[in-house]
Amino acid sequence: MSINVVYKTTARATGGRDGFAETTDGSFRVDLGVPKEMGGNGKGNNPEQLFAAGYSACFLGAMKFVAGEEKIEIPADTHVQATVGIGPRSDGGFGLEVAIEVSLPGMDRAKAVELVKKTEFVCPYANATKGNIKTTVTLV
Repeated sequence: MSINVVYKTTARATGGRDGFAETTDGSFRVDLGVPKEMGGNGKGNNPEQLFAAGYSACFLGAMKFVAGEEKIEIPADTHVQATVGIGPRSDGGFGLEVAIEVSLPGMDRAKAVELVKKTEFVCPYANATKGNIKTTVTLV
């Protein structure tokens, strides 16, 4: 499989989980910190928060794309919430898991389920994590 890349971005992290990350074009910068649950002081953001924000935004963007292609109107208050967990793997190292919750208030449930399934196929984050990270997608 190949892709036709239409956009690229580059970010750089300095200092690891206790440093900062920024895009090389200067449009984004975030101070990083280790969560209290992992021994840090909880100040700053962490890669899991950034991944959760990116995944939820990407999934919603892909859903809007699919809805447009299918001529389906989605509710204005539609939202996607991503919860990212990190912890030690049984075979060593660390792993992630993701739970996606999709809210399509007032939409016919059968149509919503079909839209979410199609979105899972289209979303680049869903494709990148498929088979690599335990991911659950729930329509709430």
